[in-house]
Amino acid sequence: MSEEKKIKVVLLEPGKLARTAEIGTSLEDLQKIVDGLIEAYYPFEEQVCIVCNEESKINGMQPNRCVKNEDGVMVDFICGPAFICDCRGESFDSLSDEQLARYTKMFRYPEHLAKLNGQLIGIPFNPQREHER
Repeated sequence: MSEEKKIKVVLLEPGKLARTAEIGTSLEDLQKIVDGLIEAYYPFEEQVCIVCNEESKINGMQPNRCVKNEDGVMVDFICGPAFICDCRGESFDSLSDEQLARYTKMFRYPEHLAKLNGQLIGIPFNPQREHER
């Protein structure tokens, strides 16, 4: 039996700090991580995508992270668990060490979704600090 391929990704879980994780690449593995149907989202210039749950917003999954454009303006909000991976080829692949570090830092803190002056905003928080209260 062949060893199943594992890839290195940045794992984004609601209420938790972003972290590097090694995950399996079977459809079953990917669906288990996002807790449902997978959807690839391509908000970046480079060929990297955010893989999230296709129905997360309609299922009312917990808010996770906001996605901002180059100007720092929120363009979307990811709900439920997700991961960031390389998507240049036919299948999802590992991020480079540089990308792992950059995206882990970029999406480090989970966010609460709030409405301010009729506009949705993401408010980053440190789960360790919230836990200490």
